Amino acid sequence: MIGYTTVGSNDLEKAKTFFDAVLAPLGAKRSFGSERMQFYGAPGGGALAVCQPYDNETASVGNGTMVALTCPSHEVVNQVHAAALAAGGSCEGEPGNRMPTFYGAYFRDLDGNKFCAFKMG
Repeated sequence: MIGYTTVGSNDLEKAKTFFDAVLAPLGAKRSFGSERMQFYGAPGGGALAVCQPYDNETASVGNGTMVALTCPSHEVVNQVHAAALAAGGSCEGEPGNRMPTFYGAYFRDLDGNKFCAFKMG
């Protein structure tokens, strides 16, 4: 249903370094990019792009907007969350069960975009 998700950044080089670390536990790597955008692809599909806004205005965070990253295990959820914090992100919720079949951890990137790393089941 969703082909890819894009989040804005005010410092693309710092954002690339952040997402290189955060997405590594998921097997995602830089795929293609340009001077204002970098895409990351993961095995099995799915993509995340980080970009400088096309209108050259300041990137901002949507209230209630969140990107969820599917993880293969609780351990990978923990690794993604730890990588985000180590790379300068902020914690929005420690790893743990939110429902009997949902294990998740929440963080914000360097520009304030909210993410959830999660495992269902």
